[in-house]
Amino acid sequence: MEKIISAGAEAIIRQISSDELIKERIRKNYRIREIDEKLRKSRTRIEFNIMKKALAKKVLAPKVWGLEKFSFKMQYLKGELIRDYLPKCENKKGLFRIIGRQINLMHKNNIIHGDLTTSNMIILGKKVYFIDFGLGILGNKLEDKAVDLHLIKQALIARHNDCWKECFDEIIRQYEDREALNKLKSVEKRGRKKSQ
Repeated sequence: MEKIISAGAEAIIRQISSDELIKERIRKNYRIREIDEKLRKSRTRIEFNIMKKALAKKVLAPKVWGLEKFSFKMQYLKGELIRDYLPKCENKKGLFRIIGRQINLMHKNNIIHGDLTTSNMIILGKKVYFIDFGLGILGNKLEDKAVDLHLIKQALIARHNDCWKECFDEIIRQYEDREALNKLKSVEKRGRKKSQ
């Protein structure tokens, strides 16, 4: 039954039953063993705790359990990545109203995703779940919230160029933290200066 469903630079995700996955952070041979183990253990625990908090605050994410040194188990969501679903979605505005409300709820509870893209969202039924909090942090810095918003905007422009504006505008309509939105403007100005 066991099979690898995702193998990234940081972790491997294996399906271990029909409704259960295990995410394991992999060893980096270029790092000193003690440092590598400390980092993997810390990042695993942080991600697990972020997902626990997200669930407690009603942010849709896979359920998690069984925290070990470098791994934890989580619910297998048999949905479709928003990345793949969006091109055929007939109500993009409605979809991104749901996504915008979830991002707003995350940030309201000081959960920063860290890799907010359509590849890290799954649609299942009429619900959108957020996955892969591996780069996530807990914190209330406006800069971090603004960077999260900037990431989803850039991801939409890069992969869904035909509808990015309609989708991102709906996220902004659902977003309540005006200060973070102001900070987003300065983050974007910095980005433009770097690319010039």
